Amino acid sequence: MPPAAPADNPAGNSASVRTRRIREFARDVLGFEEFRPGQEAAMQSVVSGRDTLAVLPSGAGKTAVYQVAGQLLDGPVVVVSPLIALQRDQVDRLAEIEDRAGRAAQLNSTLSAGDHREVLRSLQDGTVRFVFLAPEQLARPDVVEAIGEAKPALFVVDEAHCVSAWGHDFRPDYLRLGGVIEQLGHPTVLALTATAAPPVRAEIVERLEMRDAQVVVAGFDRPEIRLEVDHHADARGKELGVLDRVLTEIGEGRGPGIVYSATRRGTEEIAGELVERGLRARHYHAGLNKGDREDTQRAWMDDELDVVVATTAFGMGIDKPDTRFVIHAEPADSVDSYYQEIGRAGRDGRPALAVLVYRQEDLGIRRFFAAGAPAEEELQQVAGLVQAAAAAGIEDGVDVKDLREETGRAATPLARDLNLLEQVSAVVLDEDGAAHPAAGAPAPGEAAAAARELAEHHERVDQSRVEMMRGYAETTDCRRQFLLGYFGEQLDEPCGNCDSDTCSGTAEERAAAVEARAHTPFPVETPVEHTEWGAGVVMRVEDDRITVLFDEVGYKTLGLAAVLEHDLLRPRG
Repeated sequence: MPPAAPADNPAGNSASVRTRRIREFARDVLGFEEFRPGQEAAMQSVVSGRDTLAVLPSGAGKTAVYQVAGQLLDGPVVVVSPLIALQRDQVDRLAEIEDRAGRAAQLNSTLSAGDHREVLRSLQDGTVRFVFLAPEQLARPDVVEAIGEAKPALFVVDEAHCVSAWGHDFRPDYLRLGGVIEQLGHPTVLALTATAAPPVRAEIVERLEMRDAQVVVAGFDRPEIRLEVDHHADARGKELGVLDRVLTEIGEGRGPGIVYSATRRGTEEIAGELVERGLRARHYHAGLNKGDREDTQRAWMDDELDVVVATTAFGMGIDKPDTRFVIHAEPADSVDSYYQEIGRAGRDGRPALAVLVYRQEDLGIRRFFAAGAPAEEELQQVAGLVQAAAAAGIEDGVDVKDLREETGRAATPLARDLNLLEQVSAVVLDEDGAAHPAAGAPAPGEAAAAARELAEHHERVDQSRVEMMRGYAETTDCRRQFLLGYFGEQLDEPCGNCDSDTCSGTAEERAAAVEARAHTPFPVETPVEHTEWGAGVVMRVEDDRITVLFDEVGYKTLGLAAVLEHDLLRPRG
């Protein structure tokens, strides 16, 4: 049973009073005429004092959940957000309603020491109601102590899938949040994400040490987005296919749009070709200087561009509701990422288009990115250097620059090694990025073996995600059923708004597909055990095959006839 709301709940001592106050604030301050799916349920859960995980689709107004709930609680709201640009955007939005919602501020590395102290003072004296910060700020004991003294009522973790090793955007800095929440006396926790398959949800709840969590999952379906895949046999044909698709959409007045490419060079080449054809296009990637990136984002938001050609650096916080199409020049690294990226189209509810321009060989680049666990010797060397520095009495830890010089390793692989060692409790990284041995750290050899095993597990899962992208691109069944099935949501009938054979088939063919799924021996969400791959959960059911997410090897698609003939799967529990 969920805990009862406290008798002196500032949001109201009964569900009916809390409902009325939620609706009044949402209407009078935010201008809501109605809630989107999942919003009000999440708000209700939070203001009743219950830890809440809200999985709401892109564009479904996740931020409104803490804007409304935070207003009705007695105390400040701490919002952990991974990007400074995202923080700034939310602070600007709250500034527009500051007189009713309370002042908001950022706490990040761009502030001077004096401004940093002023934000914390303002949080403690009640001048600031919402504070936005990146997770690395919470590695600073002075920040955690100051926030604790302010007695926050709500601790919000935005982009919460970043805490999960199963998630598509895992960030080790998020791992410390569960401990921080306990240090703060466990205020009510609200975790927000747009993409979280069932195992990711479970890990979010566990990692954040959420108590009796209420999980609110709005439907993943975005029926206004038409799903298509254009197949090409050769590289040049695919390149022209991307250009033709963009030119057609813009030429027929269905813009603006985003093109995603897997590489920086790809963004530059495609944008250049589009400019030569008369379109207002720019490229965007992390290799550009900050000013150029900000100017491109401003031009995009101000309707000065027909298309932005970008890597995934053009991602979190990009919210332009009238985006009419998203075209992928290569497959995304996972179905999770693909769903999030196409979800940037059609947020105004009007028809939009998502196209994957696909050549089977392009999966090779994704397999390359997903491969490459570090050698055990390299991990042992790093763990040994960190422990040796501590044994020598170096209290400030080992600076990453010193580790680079000592090991001869580049910054990115070294950061990966440290992150893996941090996950197996061998090292901790302080707010300055220096490495220290964790309390009770295992010996370097033992730590390296555990970190290598963890890396191999991540690699298997990442490779399985790539294979699921192949499955999406090559399925002849309803693409929307495939996407939703990946997230554990069953769409009973073909959607009729994708280019699959199923959705272009006759009514009789569609009815037959529904009938076949209704009589499967392994319905969606059935816990199963495989003779070789162990425990898993059924994620998707098709006429002749099922997709299972296994704990150890990730996603696998199995032929139903072979499963039954050889008794490969058995229900668990």
